[in-house]
Amino acid sequence: MARIINNPIVEGWYADPEARKYGDKYYIYVTGSKVRNNLDAFSSTDLVNWEKHEAVIKMEEFPHIHKCVWAPTIIEKNGKYYLIFASNDIHSDEEDGGLEIAVADKPEGPFRAFIKGSLVPEFHNGAQPIDAHLFKDDDGTIYLYYGGWRHCNVCRMSEDMTKIISLTDKSDEMWREITPEDYVEAPCMMKYKGKYYFMWSAGNWMAGSYRVNYCSSDSPIDGFNTAEKILSTQLPLAEGPGHHGYLYLEESDEHLIVYHRRIPGDTVPGHRVLCIDKMIVKDGKIEPVIMTSSFEL
Repeated sequence: MARIINNPIVEGWYADPEARKYGDKYYIYVTGSKVRNNLDAFSSTDLVNWEKHEAVIKMEEFPHIHKCVWAPTIIEKNGKYYLIFASNDIHSDEEDGGLEIAVADKPEGPFRAFIKGSLVPEFHNGAQPIDAHLFKDDDGTIYLYYGGWRHCNVCRMSEDMTKIISLTDKSDEMWREITPEDYVEAPCMMKYKGKYYFMWSAGNWMAGSYRVNYCSSDSPIDGFNTAEKILSTQLPLAEGPGHHGYLYLEESDEHLIVYHRRIPGDTVPGHRVLCIDKMIVKDGKIEPVIMTSSFEL
């Protein structure tokens, strides 16, 4: 039966979506624009009707967080759900915060502190520790991509998810910079038919110049050197789209891009809305995304 997805998919101001499917439900984890000291999530069985899960993190278990949290990413491993998010908007190694990790027994939480202190509390290769993205490869290896200030790192998570370990078994390298051209923030990794598609946001997140680029490689940890734009302002519908996640619909072999965008003319920084559109991956390339107010799935 055909479904009509309307954009925005929920009411309110939300940003930085990470999208997953666990069991028979789709989940989207977001930054809230009104409440900055916790994170919300939405779940749906049909991508049309969404249930809100408010304040999914037990923030009292993170006493060093005093400013803000944002940009969640999540991965399932051995029946547990690990959530990484940015905190405190740190600008130096001397400040508390960075990337935090929490764990839950269910995708909707509650997420509790998993380690003592921050997972990534310092700068490496010039990358501000924000905007994390977790990616599980076919062999079970979990990679962490992250970075603001126009630098992006890739790391490998330990088997128990408590720390960063050597990126490969043949070296001691832990923090590899993979910054492609025209990179600003919000990395996102996808694998499809054996090829790795690395995506990220560029431009100014508070303006219409915000956009999404991608490049592809045969490796999850290198070879990302070019940039092709796939999502950008399309007036009069919307402007400044970016910081996205994705969903793969196995039953129809389709991809969806889950992202935030702005209403043209609204200059309030936090005013971003949550949207979904089709993302066509064909012949080793991602085609430019056409934003919609609604579409049939």
